[in-house]
Amino acid sequence: MAYIPRLKEEYNSRVINALTEEFSYKNVMQVPKLQKIVISKGVGAAVADKKLIDYAVDELTTISGQQAVSTISKKDVAAFKLRKGVPIGAKVTLRGTKMYEFLDRLVTASLPRVRDFGGIKANGFDGRGNYNLGITEQIIFPEIDIDKVNKIGGMDITFVTSAATDKEAKSLLTELGLPFKKN
Repeated sequence: MAYIPRLKEEYNSRVINALTEEFSYKNVMQVPKLQKIVISKGVGAAVADKKLIDYAVDELTTISGQQAVSTISKKDVAAFKLRKGVPIGAKVTLRGTKMYEFLDRLVTASLPRVRDFGGIKANGFDGRGNYNLGITEQIIFPEIDIDKVNKIGGMDITFVTSAATDKEAKSLLTELGLPFKKN
């Protein structure tokens, strides 16, 4: 028997029913689902020091459990001394089992480690059912060894869903365990 992540089992057994009741879907295929999670990190100081990109890629690989790639600048920006084609950040896209495992670790282990945590803001939706979450320090993840961190930096986590509206996406992410702040 194949391994099924805890959150995926919970989605199949409980979340589909809860969302169907709330939005009265006529078909199971109408229920929104989490399609992918993209973790990205911009490294602006990488213009001067190329090693910072390698550190960022290693950190994202450690956090996600999947090999991260460096992102490349698309155009020249003279004010930032940036040339086209220079590595300037890192990203990783998670789908399937690794996506659910990362979400589970984020909700149960990482977010509670944020200092003075009162929930995540609910204003990160884009109007199409996707949610963006900014994290200020990478040291909230238990996989990161604080002694080996050369520079504390943040990252962006994007949750891409198949939901048509922000309300449906927020309900889906709330059911999956993301702790949104109460308005």
